Amino acid sequence: MNVREYYTYLSAAREQLWNYLRALPTADLDRDLIESGDRFHTIKDLLLHITDVEDHWVHYIARGEDLQSDGRFKHDWVKPQAQQYDLSWIIDYGRTVGQQTQTFLDSNPDLDRSIKLIQDDPASDTVTLDQLMWNVMTHEVRHTAQIALLIRQLGHTPPWADYLRFARPQVTEGSQVDAPEPEDAEEGDSTQG
Repeated sequence: MNVREYYTYLSAAREQLWNYLRALPTADLDRDLIESGDRFHTIKDLLLHITDVEDHWVHYIARGEDLQSDGRFKHDWVKPQAQQYDLSWIIDYGRTVGQQTQTFLDSNPDLDRSIKLIQDDPASDTVTLDQLMWNVMTHEVRHTAQIALLIRQLGHTPPWADYLRFARPQVTEGSQVDAPEPEDAEEGDSTQG
């Protein structure tokens, strides 16, 4: 498994989740289900946070791009209060970030390149781009699991987002089952001459 393959899976699972959430009532998406949460209280808060983290780490830190600078997706990423945004705005932001991440990965970046975690600190710790991408993807998986739990708490059944649903099975040598040999025709079978 590599970063590109796993990101392709996450993108497909994300689209499925977004399509599913469009069918839920807005009141459910904005319901405070994490009352003790410091920053995130709703499904929409978590959705926005997932995109913010990818935008920050992949585009701002790793690529030096600021997607929020054009004003279209400007918001308080520290405490999103996502109920003020339509789900379609959150999805559009997520799609924009996702498309830019996919384009970046398609350019075959050097995944061994060192990335400073704090750009304006010369003594900042560094990680490889590969490690940074796995951090972003793992972060999304964890919060998507939280969203699935919140969906269940609302009395709905979340979409099935397991990796194997999206992966194409690979046939490997030795895993093929030989087709059984046709049994000898029995006496009286019309196929005998």
